Amino acid sequence: MSGIMLNITGGSFAPSVPTVIGQAFGGGFYAGQIGVSGVATHYLIIGPVASAQTALAYKNAQTATAGADSDIDGPQNTADMVADGNSTVYPAAHFCNDLSTGGQTDWYMPALNELEVCYYNLKPTTQTNDTAFGINPNAVPARASEYTSGDPAQTSSADFQSTGAEDFSTLSYVSSTEASNESTKRQSFYDGAQSVAAKTNASNFRAIRRIPV
Repeated sequence: MSGIMLNITGGSFAPSVPTVIGQAFGGGFYAGQIGVSGVATHYLIIGPVASAQTALAYKNAQTATAGADSDIDGPQNTADMVADGNSTVYPAAHFCNDLSTGGQTDWYMPALNELEVCYYNLKPTTQTNDTAFGINPNAVPARASEYTSGDPAQTSSADFQSTGAEDFSTLSYVSSTEASNESTKRQSFYDGAQSVAAKTNASNFRAIRRIPV
């Protein structure tokens, strides 16, 4: 089905699936594919920076959240948090779950490996990568080795380059992937390093959605 075009109106056409990293699609912007063993299962769509990005706490207490520990299943992590407590307990997850933007309502808080794909494909700067990170079995193609200093390179999508209209901050973004009772995993968009953040700290995050391949 890839590459099939759909007639919209007045003779204009739009792609039925996203084809170019950074292109406007599905209420947001195409960030790449995720999958299993290198086989794509979903397209990742990043929400608009103006409506889908903010800074809130992961949780209002440093306690465990049953089930919210997947490195790839952001929708399930988000659902587990929403089921476990209200927006006071889980501010970030509820923000994503309740978001309606771009004509879509199925946004969620991305898992760590989903965020890493966003960094790899939409890196905002020319900063040298931290070569201790980069392995991602859910990337497409799957990556079994760390970054080199220059790979990934700065994205070719102008809107996502530093100072672009949709660029990621060079700070870290927290994921929905719990690291411990006290912390959650996060992805740097400065050099690709992964670390943890205290759940109770207000931290950057950005809602995404996924479309089956």
